[in-house]
Amino acid sequence: MKLIFESIRQALQVTRRKLARTILHWRLRDRPLQEILAAERRMRGKDQIDTLRQADIVIVSFGKSGRTWLRVMLSHLFRVMYKLPENAVMGFDNFHNINAAVPKVFFTHDNYIKDFTGEFDSKKSFYGKRVVLLARDPRDVAVSQFFQWKFRIKPAKLEINNYPPRDADISLYDFVTGDNGGGSIQAVSDFLNLWAREAGNIDNLHVLRYEDLRATPDIELRRLLDFMQVDASDADVDAAVAYSSYENMKKMEGSSQFRLSGDRLKPGDKGNPDSFKVRRAKVGGYRDYFDDDQVAAIDQQLASTLDPVFKYSDSTPAT
Repeated sequence: MKLIFESIRQALQVTRRKLARTILHWRLRDRPLQEILAAERRMRGKDQIDTLRQADIVIVSFGKSGRTWLRVMLSHLFRVMYKLPENAVMGFDNFHNINAAVPKVFFTHDNYIKDFTGEFDSKKSFYGKRVVLLARDPRDVAVSQFFQWKFRIKPAKLEINNYPPRDADISLYDFVTGDNGGGSIQAVSDFLNLWAREAGNIDNLHVLRYEDLRATPDIELRRLLDFMQVDASDADVDAAVAYSSYENMKKMEGSSQFRLSGDRLKPGDKGNPDSFKVRRAKVGGYRDYFDDDQVAAIDQQLASTLDPVFKYSDSTPAT
């Protein structure tokens, strides 16, 4: 019964936000598009900072860095620990509202808060929070962003998040190495670099690299849970790792088994594997799309733009 109430509550929240955006666009209908988009970004930022202030844990990542995988992993862990409904996926406080022992976890790409606060060069709003930064190699992220742009992202998000038009004639290489604001290597590096500069100002920060989570998921999940102050058994951890395996997630996305996830875990087109949320999950997989000279140029771009604290280099193995 609680799950049904949570489903209704989440649906009403989504409807309220869509209605608020529709009203905003109507009120500003005679204004320039960029002014309308800026106002919508501020509105979204207000919603996000309200959530941030209520959160027990904040998990921040650039899009396509493995957030969905981590969300499914944590969802199953809490379902096992507290006997929550099968296949339900964590939102912000839906699990907490079913069982108060589950922390309120805010998963965010940190897209809009700065538009509300004006904190474009700092992470001041996050200083007092317990923050997990989920990082992934910008080269792999940028390739995944290309397929997200081509096959998954909703039209309304293209302009507000500064992606090129869907019909733009941009090759994968040009998208990855270019200066588009949506998901290039430069955009991902800028995002991570700011977090690196601000790390010393955040009292409780845990950096989790996607590649480490892939290599030793049980060890990295245990370290994460210790940071989150969650006391889980080894059996709970093992169950979460097994459930969130690439093969199982791919199968569940294809059969729409996830609950309370909206469109987040649905393929754009079941006949197109590049439209799936769970696409390849390959470390160093960007190399599969480029010739040797292009790979060398991409590696050089990363070396010249990304803070070395993240330990990404052209020696990252493909796995």
